[in-house]
Amino acid sequence: MEGRIFNLPNSLSFLRILLIPWFLYYYHHGQLAYAIPIMIIAIVSDWFDGRVARWTNEVSEMGKIIDPLADKLCLASVAIYFLWVGELPLWFVLFAVLRDILIFLGAVYVKYRHSVVTTSLWPGKWAVGFVSMLFIVMVVPFPLFSQYPLKELFLYLSTLSLVYSFSQYCMRFYKIHKGLEFKA
Repeated sequence: MEGRIFNLPNSLSFLRILLIPWFLYYYHHGQLAYAIPIMIIAIVSDWFDGRVARWTNEVSEMGKIIDPLADKLCLASVAIYFLWVGELPLWFVLFAVLRDILIFLGAVYVKYRHSVVTTSLWPGKWAVGFVSMLFIVMVVPFPLFSQYPLKELFLYLSTLSLVYSFSQYCMRFYKIHKGLEFKA
């Protein structure tokens, strides 16, 4: 299965990338009836793509690349949009986007220098989960969300998990580079 690019798990990751402009368009134009289901589909597809790959024995090198890339594109696009409309602070968006760029470049480096395709780490998955919750709280007009400081809570949980996961990715890349870890 290593050579198959188009399988169900990878298609779910590609779908997530294709949904980005549609979510931004509908959300920006106040059409929450379309924006919210698109966001839910993107989040659910992120949850399912890796599981489907394992269930169907279709784990592929392409999937190890396209899934985290889709996560990074979704996070960066939505975070930059929320920065643009004044809903997220600059420090958070800069850190989240820079972190993802550095992790991507680190993965490219170890792939070409050491022939290792790294997979997502659990702290990174948790970080994506907290950022997803932050975006849900910001998008879904649920009265409970506005009564409590949930946006701030998830903003800081996202930040902490992004910092921790970044340190874990840096340690992994360092170990691979030094020959201390060969398994992705």
